[in-house]
Amino acid sequence: MKNVFIINGHQYYPYSEGKANKTFENKATEMLREAGFEIKHTATEKEFKVEEEIEKFLWADVVLIQSPLNWMGIPWSFKKYLDEVLTAGMMGKLSAGDGRSSKAPKKNYGLGGLLKSKYMFSFTANAPKEAFNNPDEKFFNGISEDDLLLPMHLNLKWFGLKPLKTFFAYDVMKNADIPNDLIRFKAHITEELIEKI
Repeated sequence: MKNVFIINGHQYYPYSEGKANKTFENKATEMLREAGFEIKHTATEKEFKVEEEIEKFLWADVVLIQSPLNWMGIPWSFKKYLDEVLTAGMMGKLSAGDGRSSKAPKKNYGLGGLLKSKYMFSFTANAPKEAFNNPDEKFFNGISEDDLLLPMHLNLKWFGLKPLKTFFAYDVMKNADIPNDLIRFKAHITEELIEKI
């Protein structure tokens, strides 16, 4: 049996209640349970116990992060969660420091991760799909979704996690199309998790 730890990084705002992120979280949970996976959850805007969260990372074969893209990153409550949980796990449980040693103090920075699991990002974004990977769109200047998420990718690489393909639901505030996003999401979960893990 495989274990999936789903982190919902949404933070409530009156104009963004978190329905889309919860919908994707619920769909992933339903599909993975039907496929025989064990699931644990965390909502980062709620109270949590750091040691329990570290244990969830240790337990998981896959960490599925469901979050809005918020000012080109993650919401502050999710960042607070990562600061507290990952920092507490950095010196022995999740990583052996920063990977460097006294014998080679300038080499292997960031390669001390102890986890052998994988992770998958699923983000909701206000930006349309056409804003990415397009040098004619002057805001992002041709960068990809994963380029924008590079700090998050590096955070998880630090702890030894390996990436699965990223999912994006685009234009969710002005031109949402959640029914079609869910069709794509179901195919993505099937391909990246159910068939690969």
